[in-house]
Amino acid sequence: MIQIVAYFLILLVLTKPMGIYLTKVFDGSFRWLSLVEKPLYALLGVKKDDDQTWRQYAVGVLAFSAVSMVATYALLRLQGMLPLNPQGFGSSQMPAHLAFNTAASFTTNTNWQSYVPETTLSYFSNMVALAIHNWASAAVGLAVAVALVRGLSRRSASGLGSFWVDMVRGTLYVFLPMCLVGAFVYVASGVPQTFEAPKSIMTLEGVKQTIALGPVASQEIIKQLGTNGGGFFNANSAHPFENPTPFADIFTKLLIFVIPAGLTYMFGRMVGNVRQGWAVFAAMSLLFLTGAMVCNSAEQAGNPAFAKYGVERANMEGKETRFGIAGSALFATITTDASCGAVNSMHDSFTPLGGLVPLFNILTGEVIFGGVGAGLYGMLIFAILAVFIAGLMVGRTPEYLGKKIGRFEVQMAMVAVLAMAASILFMSAIGSVKQFPKEAAINTLQGSVYGGADTGYGPMTGNTNNPGAHGFSEILYAFTSATGNNGSAFAGITANTPIYNYMLGFAMMIGRFFVILPVLAIAGNMARKKIAPASAGTFPTDSATFSFLLVGVVLIVGALTFFPALALGPVVEHLQMTGGR
Repeated sequence: MIQIVAYFLILLVLTKPMGIYLTKVFDGSFRWLSLVEKPLYALLGVKKDDDQTWRQYAVGVLAFSAVSMVATYALLRLQGMLPLNPQGFGSSQMPAHLAFNTAASFTTNTNWQSYVPETTLSYFSNMVALAIHNWASAAVGLAVAVALVRGLSRRSASGLGSFWVDMVRGTLYVFLPMCLVGAFVYVASGVPQTFEAPKSIMTLEGVKQTIALGPVASQEIIKQLGTNGGGFFNANSAHPFENPTPFADIFTKLLIFVIPAGLTYMFGRMVGNVRQGWAVFAAMSLLFLTGAMVCNSAEQAGNPAFAKYGVERANMEGKETRFGIAGSALFATITTDASCGAVNSMHDSFTPLGGLVPLFNILTGEVIFGGVGAGLYGMLIFAILAVFIAGLMVGRTPEYLGKKIGRFEVQMAMVAVLAMAASILFMSAIGSVKQFPKEAAINTLQGSVYGGADTGYGPMTGNTNNPGAHGFSEILYAFTSATGNNGSAFAGITANTPIYNYMLGFAMMIGRFFVILPVLAIAGNMARKKIAPASAGTFPTDSATFSFLLVGVVLIVGALTFFPALALGPVVEHLQMTGGR
């Protein structure tokens, strides 16, 4: 508990200075990289004062994402012809369905990995095809959040700023300096940064082992800071080359939340009332701390069936001893609150309630601080729904930040909420019952084949390592993680098959763009509205009451939408465990 509280206090101290810095970045106050910034605008053919409508802004987001996804797909398929490939990997390690899934994954800031990185990707693929996406997809999310805040703060305006300018500023002034410093911190902690080929060594047991190396630190820093989560190694942040020390572990956790937390303060400053930002921060904090405490308590309690054998009940399965239960539960809560798929323990090995917390965190839309940009604009969607509900209760037109919330804003908010719910529930249903031709799923690390190589048909549940409730949870978690643009997994599922790769890839794109487009539409519509003075009947949205209402709306929407699915998975599994079954 001390670890959880200490982490939160450090985050609280960092939130205001981070928010002030972000405000200055996006209002154009900083000029110290103008020698680089101006040539980039000239190259892109834009001006720093360009003001795009929401449709133009959305076209920029979609065009940039589409081109970068196609380029990533091509680079992955052609990696055998490209440099920095000492392992000699080619297209056979990255077939078409896997390249599509990976390109969609990194374009949408999901970083789901159906492959084993150290036995699949060349250094060039890791650095150019994927690590650059860690920067770009994070910058897109950051830009969309800034556009929404501008839309809420402006009055009688037609524009939201320039997508290209926001992308450049986010990359140059936020990610570049922080990654340069953070990469050195990782190297100093023991994270490798090298182009040397993997090393063959003889273990103490007399067995030959290949130790994978590579430019890890430069990918690790943007993986965490950009809330991406794609690991250089298959074990991700449980691997000692990605997360070597307890200091590196806490540094990683702070990187994941520091920008999303700072964005709440930036929001308050840009709308002219910092209490609005703190109200959103308070709602996120309450949800985060509750989840962390529940997850930690469930893992500390472990399985009661062990008690009668005199065995320690605390659940250490799937966890690194150097981080322990508290460090693992906190990491799992943070990375699923944010759209970051990094893990320092295996979520599939958590107790039913311990695993329920990261799953539910993603089901909320990852609005509990959330991904870079995505957490803020996701929570502001819930803020619009909250004031709409409050308006219904008191019988007056809802307002947020002095602007009337009309039918269009509520419709767009519901499109975002329902698109995610439909993707998760429909695809999980298909994965649970649909019969498909049996396929071989290759685990390149083990060199083994899962699934049936024989002819005939079989359910997608054949790709889970567990039957019953936990097997269903593995399927539900996979499509939740993909749609929520998280990227972590209940690793008992073997998803590297054409069916899973294509379905998960489409789920990632639905979860990304069917939220971004309604958000930008809301921003454009709100920017055109005038700000009305507060009256006696105005519901204050900068108070503790609003924070609790916001938390309630997030929980109620999540519970009403997903409780039946959760009841079939972790809830049933918990009842089976406590009943000795």
